[in-house]
Amino acid sequence: RHRPPPWGRAARSLPGLPPGPSRAFSNSKVLVELDESSGVATMKFKSPPVNSLSLEFLTEFCISLEKLENDRACRGVIFTSAVPKIFSSGLDIMEMCGKSTEHYAEFWRAVQEMWLRLYGSNMVTVAAINGSSPAGGCLVALTCDYRIMVENPKFSIGLNEAQLGIVAPFWFKDTFVNVVGHRVAERSLQLGSLHPAPEALKFGLVDELVPEEKLQEKAATVMAQWLALPDHARQLTKSMMRKAVLDRLVAHREEDIQNFISFISKESIQKSLRMYMEMLKKKKG
Repeated sequence: RHRPPPWGRAARSLPGLPPGPSRAFSNSKVLVELDESSGVATMKFKSPPVNSLSLEFLTEFCISLEKLENDRACRGVIFTSAVPKIFSSGLDIMEMCGKSTEHYAEFWRAVQEMWLRLYGSNMVTVAAINGSSPAGGCLVALTCDYRIMVENPKFSIGLNEAQLGIVAPFWFKDTFVNVVGHRVAERSLQLGSLHPAPEALKFGLVDELVPEEKLQEKAATVMAQWLALPDHARQLTKSMMRKAVLDRLVAHREEDIQNFISFISKESIQKSLRMYMEMLKKKKG
């Protein structure tokens, strides 16, 4: 997706000048605003209480991403949350508990689709993490090109699947290893660790921390740095870095779905998910 250089774009977004036209499209779970002068879209997750990745959310996320991918005016996306204190709590446990094998297959295919589209996106992707981001929420952030997190030790991020008695699939693991390195990933995955923001920065799980009120401004600054390069050079480099990991899931996609179904259907796993849901209900109560 090679685009002509955006002549005149910079001039229109100089300080003091009014911003260019912006377009918004929204569905029930995701709000997207595209600033046509900068070529940058913001995608806000708005699925309270915790932006869990339900089948409906994943479907809307993929549709929104595809719209932006096909829009010549859009070159980058900032992902953030419209729900206070949480970026995304990860996969929706309701989708994995007491459902049919057909449902598990449909759900898992949607999770794969979200990752394949985001990890392979031609656009610059920046995660503006304004709350906690466990499990699948961490995966969404890891899949982006750059991660900025709010400087609050109460907010944590990590692939904590092991704590629920479930196992992060190989492509979650590959994405994690590519960000933090093998040793940190191995220890963190086995312990199901959630890392408070300062620790996440130390491990390189996030690229920088900023005060909450500076988050959007910082995301815009970082985005501008990445967009200063010719699109085709950046896109080809990204593809070179990520192709092997993407190809591995594409080659084993059906097998990965079957593995998920047989694992999640086990009575012992269903039991631990039910116990976890009970625990969440008690916390709310």
